[in-house]
Order: sequence, then C-alpha cells, then structure tokens
Amino acid sequence: MSCEDKPDLNFKKAVSRIGEAAKKGARIVCLQELFRSQYFCQTEDTELFKLAEPIPGPSTEALSKVAREKKVVIIASLFEKRTPGIYHNTAVIINADGKIAGKYRKMHIPDDPLYYEKFYFTPGDLGFQTHDTRFGKVGALVCWDQWFPEAARLTALSGAEFLFYPTAIGWLPGEKEEMNQAQHSAWETIQRAHAIANGLFVVVVNRVGREGKLTFWGQSFVADPFGRIIAKASADKEETLVVECDLSKIEETRQNWPFLRDRRIDSYAPLSARFLEPSSSK
Repeated sequence: MSCEDKPDLNFKKAVSRIGEAAKKGARIVCLQELFRSQYFCQTEDTELFKLAEPIPGPSTEALSKVAREKKVVIIASLFEKRTPGIYHNTAVIINADGKIAGKYRKMHIPDDPLYYEKFYFTPGDLGFQTHDTRFGKVGALVCWDQWFPEAARLTALSGAEFLFYPTAIGWLPGEKEEMNQAQHSAWETIQRAHAIANGLFVVVVNRVGREGKLTFWGQSFVADPFGRIIAKASADKEETLVVECDLSKIEETRQNWPFLRDRRIDSYAPLSARFLEPSSSK
C-alpha cells in the first residue's frame, strides 16, 4: 500500500486491507515494512523517534484484536522503542487467537543514500527464528535482510515454511532506467534464490507510491519452493494479493533438490569470519 504523513490513517487503511484479505480467504497476512508511517529514514531527525512505540503496545494491541476477529495471522513491521536510546525495526507475528507468537528485530541495518537506518535502529539481538502459527511455520525477516543468504538459510534451518520480507525499497532519484531495472532484477533474483536454496515459500511485501525523494517500486511477489513467481503485484497500484501455497511442495522439492541434505556443515565454520585472508602460496 501507499502511505501518507498521518500514521493513524495509514493504520486504518492497513486494518481495512487485512479485513479485505481475510474476506478473500487469506490465512496469513503480511504488511509492508514500517507500514504505520511514510519511510522516514530518508533523513536523520531526532523528532522522528516519536514515531516509535513499545512492543507490546498500542499497535500490537489493536492488531491482536483484528487477528482474533478475522481469525488470521498478522505479520506487522513496527518501529520499536525498547528503551530510551535503543530502538529497533521489528516484525511482530500475531497468531490467529490474537496472541503474539513472536517477534524479529531486523539484523542487517543499511546506511545508504536515503536509507539512513543506522541513525534510528539498533541491530537485532533475537537471532533468526521460526514462529509456530495456526496456519504455518513463519520466519520473518525485514527488507535489507533479504540480500543475505545466511539469514534465509538460518531461518529455514529453524523450521520455517515461509520466509516473509516486509519491505520498503524503491528507485533512487536521478538513476538511469537501465540501472533501475538492473537493481530490481537483482532484488527479485536473490529472493527467488532463497526459495530455491532452502525449498520454501518466499513472500515479499513492498510499498508503492512516492514519498520524499523515493519512488517505491512495489511489485510484491510470492515465490514457491522451486523459485517460481506464483503471484506478483503491480509497480504502482495498491493491491491485496491472496495466494494459495501448497505446503506439500516443500517436502516434494526438498526430496528432489536435497540441498539441506548435502550441506557440508563440517566445512562452513569460516563463514563466521569477517573476511578470509588469502593463504600464502609456497
């Protein structure tokens, strides 16, 4: 969805869209990254910390009521105020009974032009988790996390059937069209690769519209465990996609592409290093 500068109106819209999705048969509903507000990380402004809230807090309380009434699981990305001076970009998983099933604090924090997130967010400390819900095992990561195969793999290894990525990504001003298309293609490709490498469903929910200097590219999509895009939204229109995911495809795909079986876990310890110095030749 698109967002305006009034959080209350964005929240009401989100609740309305959750209702629409539930009416169409949705069981798990994911909202875009930081859906309550416009994407505020385009500037560094201490006044914007006022957008943050505790978890549990007002938004989770209201969404819990919606989840309970509509009998849906809700994945909501919020600006979490943990304590004065410590804030997180957090995805909350609310079960269909209205109880919080868990939360994930964004681990990878970008610092790019118009994405000044390091000013606002402390890196997450909850690790990569799967949350059991009434309608499936849910792993939630957030936006910049989507570029890191380690995050997807560790979440998959914890039992996830779905990887949800609440997202806010768009075109930078002044970029050439060729570069824009290359960036979008890379974004889509790497997430489809997560679906393939881990044999699960990947669900990407991006915002649309222009906010400040950014024009968000939308194109939310769902990829199946084979990496095929089975549903995709437009680049510039608000949409609610309801996508049927056959969970039996996970086991079927992993039996035929047994990447998890053939991992050489005895040889991966160097992944924990920041960088591997070249070995000297003799």
